[in-house]
Parts: sequence; structure tokens; C-alpha cells
Amino acid sequence: MNNSEKQHVMRPQDIVILLKKLTPKGRSMNGKEMAESLGISAAEISMAMERNRRAQLVDSSKNNVNVLALKEFIIYGIKYCFPAEQGKIVRGTPTASSADPIVQFLASNGNNFVWRDPLGAVRGQSITPLYPAVVEAVKKDSDLYALLAIVDAIRIGTIRERQIAIDCLERYLQNHVTTK
Repeated sequence: MNNSEKQHVMRPQDIVILLKKLTPKGRSMNGKEMAESLGISAAEISMAMERNRRAQLVDSSKNNVNVLALKEFIIYGIKYCFPAEQGKIVRGTPTASSADPIVQFLASNGNNFVWRDPLGAVRGQSITPLYPAVVEAVKKDSDLYALLAIVDAIRIGTIRERQIAIDCLERYLQNHVTTK
């Protein structure tokens, strides 16, 4: 099988990288800086951007995110491609409907969703993050944290939580990103 016949399958880190590129901190980062900030190797960043190019989620230069295509993928496809697995009750970092910006729109029922983190301040139902390294990466970038929490609410939320998350995603993109 030659390279042109090889299937280039998307991976969860591909979406994390695109979300980082949408943040104010991530817009100007080169591959090495992106790798350091996300805990992903520079080689994997490069391969991810090529997969994103093939999926038409970035332009041919691999510098500009196709925001409308990414939004469509997140809203309609991410929960099927990268489902969030629920685990045990653990200490961790809040996500999905338990984190900003989603939590402010919901009455608390005492149930939290978290990414496992022994240093986390909240106990709750663990869910798998989109990529394991995000648990540390979000500690340095509140915009990335908000975007990943929104994505997790879309991956695991009820119909109401999903709609709130979609509204939050659209507001974030309107306020922070020039759509193309």
C-alpha cells in the first residue's frame, strides 16, 4: 500500500490541537511551543496537522483553522468518534456540565464530572478526557479549558446540556475567533 492509499484516521489529539489554535495563547504558537504547552511531541503535532489538513479542518498552509468545519464536527460528530467513557468517583478537575462556562447555566444536582487528577479540588464521576495530557495543559490556559469543557458537555451531556454547550461554543467562536 503506497502512501496515497493509506487511510489517515483522525485522533483525539488532532481536535485538542485545533482547539488550542483557536485560543488567544495558541494562535501565534509554532509547532514546538504548541507541543510544550500541550504535552504532545512536536512530531505528533506535525502529523496531527497533516490529518487535520486532509480532513479539511485547516487550510493547505496548516496555519488557519476552518472554524465552521470544526464547529460542525464538534456538534455532530465528536461524541460518536471520541465518546467519553464514564469511570469511578475520583478526585479531579471539573469538566463538561460541572465546569465553566456550562455550570453557570445549570442548577447543581451535586453530581460532578471530572478528569482524574490527584491534585484536583473536586470529587466526581470520572470521564476520559479527549487526550490525557489536557489535564495538565488546561492549568496553563483557561480558554483551552473552557473549550474542552464545552466539548466534553457535547460528548456526554443530556440534550439540554448539549444545547447549552453548543450555545457556549458559538458565543466563544463569535467573541474570540474570526470565522472563515
